[in-house]
Amino acid sequence: MMKEKQTRYSDGPVVEEAKPKLQKPQLYKVILLNDDFTPMEFVVVVLERFFHKNREDATRIMLHVHQKGIGVCGLYTREIAETKVRMVLAFAREQQHPLQCTMEPE
Repeated sequence: MMKEKQTRYSDGPVVEEAKPKLQKPQLYKVILLNDDFTPMEFVVVVLERFFHKNREDATRIMLHVHQKGIGVCGLYTREIAETKVRMVLAFAREQQHPLQCTMEPE
């Protein structure tokens, strides 16, 4: 509900100022999918380069993807998540790896 403030300007009409309630934007999970062909080291490089993970975290996420078939790289606003997915897919294609990356709402 908007909170309203009434202000009177020198015997003129009353002006109501509405303050909009701000909401945090919806976040999206960026997800890597396991395949049988992409080298594990390449996935670690992707996590370090595009998701700014340190070697230890990147290795942990890569192993999770390898063992469970799927892994979350991070949470981002829609536009940033879309950009990261496109960058990862382009880099994988450029390096001739079939790595798949997608996103879904949190």
